[in-house]
Amino acid sequence: MVFLDDINEGKKVKVAFDFDASEGDTLEIKIGISAVDEEGARKNLNQEIGDKTFEQVKTEAQNTWEQQLEKIVIESDNDNYKTNFYSALYHTMIAPNLYQDVDGRYRGMDLKVHQTKNFDYYTVFSLWDTFRAAHPLYTIIEQDRTNDFINTFLAKYDEGGIMPIWDLSANYTDCMIGYHAVPVIADAYLKGIRNYDSGKAFEAMKHSATQDKLGLESYKKLGYIPVEKESESVSKTLEYAYDDWTTAQMAKALGKTDEYKTFTERAQYYKNIYDPETQFMRGRFRNTWFAPFDPYEVNFNYTEANSWQYSFYVPQDISGFINLLDGKDKLEAHLDKLFTAQVETSGRNQADITGLIGQYAHGNEPSHHMAYLYNFVNKPHKTQERIHQILTEMYHNEPDGISGNEDCGQMSAWYVLSSMGFYPVTPASNEYIIGTLLFDKATINLENGNQFTIVAHNISDTNKYIENVALNGKSLDRTYLKHDEIMNGGTLEFQMTDNPAIWGSREGQEPKTEITEHLIVPVPFIAQGDVAFKGLTEVVLENVDTDVSIYYALNDSEYTKYEHPITISDPLSLTVFAEKDGAKSATITTNFYKIDPNLSITLETEYANQYNAGGNDALIDGIIDAEDFRTGTWQGYWNEDLIATVDLGREKPIETISVNFLQNQGSWIFYPTEVVCFVSKNGKDFKLIDIYKIDTTIPSEKAEIKKVSFNQKTASYRYVKIVAKKLGKLPEWHLGFEHDGRSWLFVDEIIIN
Repeated sequence: MVFLDDINEGKKVKVAFDFDASEGDTLEIKIGISAVDEEGARKNLNQEIGDKTFEQVKTEAQNTWEQQLEKIVIESDNDNYKTNFYSALYHTMIAPNLYQDVDGRYRGMDLKVHQTKNFDYYTVFSLWDTFRAAHPLYTIIEQDRTNDFINTFLAKYDEGGIMPIWDLSANYTDCMIGYHAVPVIADAYLKGIRNYDSGKAFEAMKHSATQDKLGLESYKKLGYIPVEKESESVSKTLEYAYDDWTTAQMAKALGKTDEYKTFTERAQYYKNIYDPETQFMRGRFRNTWFAPFDPYEVNFNYTEANSWQYSFYVPQDISGFINLLDGKDKLEAHLDKLFTAQVETSGRNQADITGLIGQYAHGNEPSHHMAYLYNFVNKPHKTQERIHQILTEMYHNEPDGISGNEDCGQMSAWYVLSSMGFYPVTPASNEYIIGTLLFDKATINLENGNQFTIVAHNISDTNKYIENVALNGKSLDRTYLKHDEIMNGGTLEFQMTDNPAIWGSREGQEPKTEITEHLIVPVPFIAQGDVAFKGLTEVVLENVDTDVSIYYALNDSEYTKYEHPITISDPLSLTVFAEKDGAKSATITTNFYKIDPNLSITLETEYANQYNAGGNDALIDGIIDAEDFRTGTWQGYWNEDLIATVDLGREKPIETISVNFLQNQGSWIFYPTEVVCFVSKNGKDFKLIDIYKIDTTIPSEKAEIKKVSFNQKTASYRYVKIVAKKLGKLPEWHLGFEHDGRSWLFVDEIIIN
């Protein structure tokens, strides 16, 4: 047995071994690993393998996996379906990974060595993905491990200062959004899985939700995240609101009335980004709606998605969402449009958006609950149609048999649960929504010793509709299951048919999630009016709740009840709030900027709509921006030069001309290679002022802004032309080079003194 640390020290050790092949052509190698130290690797090797042969270890592994996979026993004549199922079940068990040595030592989030005696410590929590179905699946078949997962969260909270969002091998990856350890804990607690310090768990949940980073400062203050304050603002607002609802449910169970009220209010913040005109969830940019708006556009307002793929994410208050849409028939129609919309997206190319049925994207997680929403509007047969389509078209017995990234088991957890007939649309509600199923029989062998058996009579590829359902011999006249009904054991029987049936279509048989207490007053928005304007602008204020009263103040004036449009002709601040039944919304202030009416700009190249910074006049609107390009306040050009001509309206003496550029090489944003400044009296004959050259190939790991200035004191001119030349193909050292990547050019504010 050879240990590399016995041979040499250093980071670039190379070792070569020669073996005598005269005794056979089989070479058996035993390896021990540890995230702690070499001694840990020795102990792990000795205890886990020791003197065992390869065949012995292989047999143990097979037996272990057989035991794991027997937690659910499927009976079907369709071998492809069975192979898909057990492949999926296997995938759900690959992560999270045990991350400790045999003596309980592990490397924590502070990179120090800790030791656990009372629980197993794990890593690889892809929580943005797995909180949706993988962890709810674990609450059924892996309750002991769920306790370990939550104890791991709390250890990471102690070691790193916050619960994990997406952790990997004792590191916070700063990847993905939300604080989705929170719903994992709430879902488990409300299902009676409680072998951890629940008081500390609730403290950690609140701590995750009360930070001032990742948009939370604005979210807490305003009731939503403005586009200009944080990237992916729509997705973050929606997912924070769901997470907060789960905190509220746990607070209620713990008897914490103040926290229940606070987080129930926050759970309704989705209302503040719902645009009643388009009926989509949209970004709010300087308290207007981000425009121009295209629900197909993949941009920085959403996480790996577009508005189609996020506008249905209100699992905590589907009844409230239905009210916003103005009725169940409107949600049904909206869902129909989702599944039949054109498949193509616009805007940024997003590799994660795969498995498209219309604009439903099964290859990425935000869509995973959507087909089940038909149950909430008493049209379960449409859920059954779509679930059967997804199960049979998006999962295949092939090496590339799933429609997207596995994402640590979430894609497969969807299949495991859905193929058995139900899915957790709203984890922490203790309910599973019934869809359709693939198998003649499925038996869940529960850790408590009970069995829950699911039987489908007369099932076939054409018989995908549910005629009726019985639970333990009694008719089940609702389209959802309760968690306790599964854990108590029993039999769920489906009678299948080849035509849509009336089961579940009557009022009262549908599932509900609804918030009825501590209702908020949504924040008013600017429906019409330009924040940066010439001459004057007429401002129209509206609210998603048409029964509220809106009040406004200009600069430091007294508040006035809004009754008709406000005409603004000078720079000022507009402060608004809404009131209903004595309750008030958040108060929001918007600064209005007046552009010199004689000033205009002509752009000869096109900016990307997702980085329009407010439109054509963004480079002369007087609004200066910060270093985060994702907030949409920079004007972005992809693989294009900037060619902009500013018309001063008449000849004026010019002293200096400046323009700002952003660099963030990790996001493919580079300074221009050169900036050229021209002036003209007539707009036809231009005089060169200077050329400013930049070596854009120097690597930089930070976001930074460069102000390029030109001095001109010789005469008066009317026109100023700025030409900023793109880098184009990325440098060889850049990760995007091998993908033939092209650079972005981000520019803001041409200032002429």
